Amino acid sequence: MRQADAGTPRDKDAKMISLLAGLAVMVVTAVVFWSFLPRHGRMHRFADTEWEPYISVAFTSAVALALTLMLSGVLGILGSG
Repeated sequence: MRQADAGTPRDKDAKMISLLAGLAVMVVTAVVFWSFLPRHGRMHRFADTEWEPYISVAFTSAVALALTLMLSGVLGILGSG
């Protein structure tokens, strides 16, 4: 990428999309996590099964992806301003 193209509106739009995608992933992850919490004294159906560690890794990966997308978007927007 040439130096003159660094601040184009298209590039700024791509950074904003990255930020919004990170926010969307975080919201979806939070909603799914909330739905997996125990209710009425009963545990979720994945608790105490062989799937439990995979669910934990999936939540951790989703949070890491969301934070990475949001940080990339914010740094891109601040850096190109």
